[in-house]
Amino acid sequence: MRVLVTGGTGFIGRALVRALVARGDRVTVFTRRAQPAAGSGPEGVVWETWDPGREGEWQRVVSGQDGVVHLAGEMAVGRRFTARVREAILASRVESTTRLVTAIERATARPRVFVCASGVGYYGTHTGEAPLDESAPPGDDFLAQVCVAWEAAAQGAEQLGVRVVRTRFGLVLGKNGGALTRLVPIFRAFAGGPLGSGRQPQPWVHLDDVVGALMKALDDVALSGAVNVTAPNPVSNAELSRALGAVLHRPSALRAPAFALRALFGEGAEPLLTGQHALPRALERHGYVFRFPELEPALRDLLAADREP
Repeated sequence: MRVLVTGGTGFIGRALVRALVARGDRVTVFTRRAQPAAGSGPEGVVWETWDPGREGEWQRVVSGQDGVVHLAGEMAVGRRFTARVREAILASRVESTTRLVTAIERATARPRVFVCASGVGYYGTHTGEAPLDESAPPGDDFLAQVCVAWEAAAQGAEQLGVRVVRTRFGLVLGKNGGALTRLVPIFRAFAGGPLGSGRQPQPWVHLDDVVGALMKALDDVALSGAVNVTAPNPVSNAELSRALGAVLHRPSALRAPAFALRALFGEGAEPLLTGQHALPRALERHGYVFRFPELEPALRDLLAADREP
């Protein structure tokens, strides 16, 4: 299979590219750099320079690909939502997706599938336990609006006869990137604990299952539309803190007060203090079997080298 990946040098993208190459796929990665950094990916990857903010020759590369996986986008969580940050977050997702769909439209040989990242922030900010599957309506906060616009741009490819999968990621847990790179040092320093009340739902997923879900999206012709990429057993933020503390042999009771997070991040604190009880119903219906359905085994797998007696 010929697969084009945007965001292929990022946390999720690196893992996906390695897995695709390992199974024999021919992988092209879009990068902003003229030359990728040493060690950015495995041998055999084709690197192409792109500018997602502009039309360009890069769009021709889409033609002849069997699948496109779009993971590129500005970091959105853990930031103060100034006007400039809001604009950058929205543009990095919607404009790049729109230009990829334009490239698909112009392609002489169109991809069969377009897999576009999104997030469980689509459902808005929640603090309760009500489960949310892919049929749940969108929220109305900033990140929900971003996800709605992002997914709408991706759905433009459906009008071109392309199967579109909109993968809504939860909190991705993995080595060498993502949330654990920020959380582990805090817990190792005996300063870890819940955010705010800790009661907010914390949809999480092991990086291996993110890669598995993306490959499922590429391969399974019956899978389309919105897909929650979250473990089937979500936890609260307090439960995440307790499990992380247990695995690292550290306490997990030093709470980060909501007022302090709001003082630091403003409106950007709300995604940290709220959550979504998102469940992976679409993946389960299509037979995906999670490698790590439970949180503590997932953390033990990822942090085996970080534990101390």
